[in-house]
Formats: sequence, structure tokens, C-alpha cells
Amino acid sequence: MGKSANWPGMAHREVRGRIEYTSRKPGLEGAVRGGEHFAFTHHTDGRTTLRAHCCIEEPAPTVMRDIIYSLDEAGRPFDCLVRLTVGDRFMGAGMVVFDHAAGTVSCDSHGPTIGRLQQTLPIGGHLDGFGTHPIVGDAYMTKCMDLSKGPHRREIRCLLPSPDHRGATPPMIAEVRIGLEYVGDEQAVCAAGTFACHHFRFVDESAGGMGGKEHPVYDMWVTADDDRLFVRGGVGGYMATWYELVELDR
Repeated sequence: MGKSANWPGMAHREVRGRIEYTSRKPGLEGAVRGGEHFAFTHHTDGRTTLRAHCCIEEPAPTVMRDIIYSLDEAGRPFDCLVRLTVGDRFMGAGMVVFDHAAGTVSCDSHGPTIGRLQQTLPIGGHLDGFGTHPIVGDAYMTKCMDLSKGPHRREIRCLLPSPDHRGATPPMIAEVRIGLEYVGDEQAVCAAGTFACHHFRFVDESAGGMGGKEHPVYDMWVTADDDRLFVRGGVGGYMATWYELVELDR
């Protein structure tokens, strides 16, 4: 599709969908615990914008997150708007802007526990991506892997607006290093259909863990095309959750 399905006079391409979150905890197997609606806008100038509305119902407190994240024509993080509600109460909102020419990233945010916060920090060398916390964002970040090397694992370096595993802290710039493994190519079935996929795995091998807590192993199957859409996947350990693409329009 070279046109927007909703706005045929526009030149951009849209991809929309919905992911459902379900539990794999004992006694809660298969129970819906949240989900996200997402939309990618691919512009003719090479830029991409992701919009995602995410809701986590379990465990308490609930989390609601709205993300508008843009990448430049080179696929680098450009800017990101975050708004967060935890326990149905406003937690914080912020705008993150990358200046690759100056080698800096800035965050202007506010919230009940942080007041007004302004940060400007050096990007500090190679950056593999920006972790926005929506599941579709995790999948899209796998573009940083060189698949020509075949199955392999390497450490990736990401900045993100919250080091918390659920992204449930007020927006401020944090850094995470985590292992990302390309496992291989497989066909994956989900409620939205059957897709040729790349299988990836996040593995937290850092001494301090992500946000001070080790992130359990996280497997995901991602479409084997340039859209890199999340198809299905899950996290083990204390999180014991499953994610699945249930609606797709592209």
C-alpha cells in the first residue's frame, strides 16, 4: 500500500494493529491483562512515526501509556512524546528530543513526584535505539541487528524514558544495556494470521539488571520484512506474560 487507507489523498503509508496481553501465571493462565493499539506512519521522506496506546491491567497498579515516537530518515531516534498514568492517576509527561549533530539528547518532563525536570545529556557514542516500552517498539528495535551474520547474540545499548520493566516511572532519560539474540527464521501463527518471522530473544546479562532488577528472558517473533511488526512473544520469570497480534491492517 503506497497510500493511507483512511486518507487516500495523502502519500504516507500506514500500518495499524492491536496486540493483546495475557497472563501465564499459575491460576491466571490465558486471562487478558491488557493490550495496545498501535499505528506506524511511514513517510515518503524516509521518516517513521509510531503511535501507541498501551494499557496494563495486571499486576496492580494499572499502567496507561501514550507514546508518539519518531525516527529520522536514517532510522535514528528523533523525538518522543510520553504520557503516563499509574493506578489511574497522572504519573508524568515528557518530550525527548535527539540532536545527532550536537551529540545530545534532551528531556523536558513534569509530574507530581518530579516537579518540572529538564535534562540535556550527551548521547555518548553508538546508540542501537530508544526503548519506548510498547511491545511494537521492542520489535521495531530489532532492526539494529545484522541478520547477515546469522544467528548470534550481542549487547545493545539503548536510551529510554524509564528503566522500569513496565515503564511505570516519570519520564526521564535512562540508559540500558541488554543482550539481543537473533535465534533464526520461523513461521509464526497468531490471531491475526500466519507470518514469516525472525525469532529474537532479549536476555538481561548485565550485573545490575535493567532498572536495578534482572529482566526475565523475552522471546519475540517479528515479521521478516522491513516493517518488523510484532507477531507473538512472551516473557518468563516473575512476569509470566504472553503477547499476541490480534488485529492488523496494512
